[in-house]
Amino acid sequence: MAEINRLADPGPLVVAISSRALFDLNESHNVFESQGLEAYAEYQLSRENDFLKPGEAFQLVKKLLALNEGEFNHPGVEVILVSRNSADSGLRIFNSIEHHKLDIERAVFTNGESPFRYMTAIGTDLFLSGHAEDVRLCFEAGFASALILPGAQNRPDTDQLRIAFDGDAVLFSDEAERVYQAEGLEAFAKREKQRAFTPLPAGPFKPLMQALQRIQSAYPIANNPIRTALVTARSAPAHKRVILT
Repeated sequence: MAEINRLADPGPLVVAISSRALFDLNESHNVFESQGLEAYAEYQLSRENDFLKPGEAFQLVKKLLALNEGEFNHPGVEVILVSRNSADSGLRIFNSIEHHKLDIERAVFTNGESPFRYMTAIGTDLFLSGHAEDVRLCFEAGFASALILPGAQNRPDTDQLRIAFDGDAVLFSDEAERVYQAEGLEAFAKREKQRAFTPLPAGPFKPLMQALQRIQSAYPIANNPIRTALVTARSAPAHKRVILT
């Protein structure tokens, strides 16, 4: 996996999100699947003033952008739209962004190509999409990437942004996971106990965690707009290395 170098003076947390994750584009996508690209483009152009309904990641994006409201002492958050649309067929998406009062100023329209080639230019900390292949390609290119699954809109809502991270192979490298897969649980636990005071190497989501932490540290613990959690299957004694890391 490629390693992405971060600047010593980091800018805002940059989240790239696909249009299909931000808005409900199921109906127009069905047109694309059944009738092809030309019919899809005509469909979008003829409905450019029909505002799209929120998609699965809409509330997440609103919470991210809310971190920029009022006075704040942190690098801020920038959300960038990434779409496989062309610029003309994507006008409906920008009209919907304006309608929903989302502070999204930058967009990339790839005209059918996978967006992973643009992640370096964007400076992406996190890519979110409902397209599994795009997520895989971006992840293999060295960017923290996550697949948006159906059902997010049905969860109880809160103003607080809550993110749970897995440990091995996500926040941390997969070196310990490889031992578990190759040699089993006993060998894994023994090795992790021996290396309890040796920090785990970084995983692909470490830069994202650091960016979130820079924002978290600007707020009091008791009233923080971001809550993060580590979810791990590790038990004693293998848990100690994770906690110390």
